[in-house]
Amino acid sequence: MKRTLALGGIAAGLLASAAIAAPAHADSDVAPPVNLANTNFAAKQVAAFWYGQNKANLINATPYNVETTIPTKHVSTGGASADSKPGVVGSSGDQKAATATLKNINLPKTTGKVFFIGGDGKPHWCSATAVQSQYKNLVATAGHCVYDTVSNKDTLDKWVFIPGYYQGKTPWGIYVGKTAYTHYDYDVYEDGDRDYAFVTVYNGVLPTSVSTDKVKNWVDNRVFETKAEAEKARKDLELKTTGWAGEIKPVVDREHLRQRGEEGAKEYVSVDGWCELTGIAKSSIDTLVRGESTDKRLGRDFGLTITRVSKQEYGNGGPSADGKAYYFTKDNGFYKATFWVLFDVDYKLRGHLVDIALKDVGTLGANVGGQGLAYNQKIGTGIFVFGYPSGSHPDGNYAFTGKTLKWSYGKTFKAAAPSMKAEELVGIKSSFTGEGSIGSSWLYRYSSTKRLGYLNGVTIAVSDTDGNKRIDTSVSPYFDGETLAVYQYAAKFASGKIV
Repeated sequence: MKRTLALGGIAAGLLASAAIAAPAHADSDVAPPVNLANTNFAAKQVAAFWYGQNKANLINATPYNVETTIPTKHVSTGGASADSKPGVVGSSGDQKAATATLKNINLPKTTGKVFFIGGDGKPHWCSATAVQSQYKNLVATAGHCVYDTVSNKDTLDKWVFIPGYYQGKTPWGIYVGKTAYTHYDYDVYEDGDRDYAFVTVYNGVLPTSVSTDKVKNWVDNRVFETKAEAEKARKDLELKTTGWAGEIKPVVDREHLRQRGEEGAKEYVSVDGWCELTGIAKSSIDTLVRGESTDKRLGRDFGLTITRVSKQEYGNGGPSADGKAYYFTKDNGFYKATFWVLFDVDYKLRGHLVDIALKDVGTLGANVGGQGLAYNQKIGTGIFVFGYPSGSHPDGNYAFTGKTLKWSYGKTFKAAAPSMKAEELVGIKSSFTGEGSIGSSWLYRYSSTKRLGYLNGVTIAVSDTDGNKRIDTSVSPYFDGETLAVYQYAAKFASGKIV
């Protein structure tokens, strides 16, 4: 059942930044920026990857389930506290106080999903939201939805933000991540108290036609001696086009033996003129039980496989009809010999170049707006949480699908999660399950009329705190003056267009 909340008298007017004494924090709080796609062409290729093959990678992506659920005993009272006076940075709209009681919650246009390739090499997603900035190009989410804490690479690959995403639909386009910014303590120590990230994104793009995949030409006849040569050739092709769909396949070169130091393929071959096998030592085969085999190398790249067989399979002995086996007896045992050769292995590049024509649709903020930022807010503040929860509760109940945007509401309380190196978190009572809801936006003073408020947290984990096998709590880093410093630093930089 849809939950309805009455909102009245929301003080939604923007606070001028000059009226609030912002805490002074040096840029030393900010980790060195990390490039996600540092050229226009690289960004175009990322967008093409998600639009290509009829958006198969988007549609097949699964919720990112890294560092999702905190064990009950690891959630405790924390020590989150303000480091200066509370304040806000304005959102994209000059909100006015609500004067009427609202019966429904209008969902924000700013919220969507970030897609990326995880440490397992597969496509995944988290929740995220657009945040107001000078260049209207900033996205906020959980730090571990940007930085790869699994394989310890700098960032997750092919990172994009899609506001309003729904089952393959990209209503306002795809926004490719350009540069990621996080707190120094998260970058260096993976400090859970600083598990948030701000990412600048390029202008959004949409395909110019319904048919996004235009095959330029097939590649099916290029064979290379080594896998490294094939991979280099594929990379060269990828650098010349917006997309590549294909694979490198090993192929056996049956005309050449394996070269020393190279990979070989062991294959059984027919032999003309099998003769009686007299040079096989009894000690090498008399321990075999029926069905077991042993190899006898005759040279560097060829030899025999000897298998003990039943009398029935042995039959009359001698060569098999196809010439690939020779049956013989030795000391009352029945055996089969097969001749193998280590052939050379080459690598074939097979696939096609894809040309996906894209058009620019403008900045993120111009299309969906941007939430403001709130920091050093008092504990006990009412907060709306917006995200795409998915996955099951510990009892196996799947309450959310992750397909549609959901909301919850509650008041913040102090929390800690030592297992995440987090001592100064805030929690909120919420039934959002963790997979998919990670990165959900916590909005302070949200106006359902303007669909805007002030970002005051991002979900980094969930927990069943009362042990009834139902998720009941979401936690976020406490947004303070150091969070403001990371945001302000990220907001300095423009992104530009990719087409």
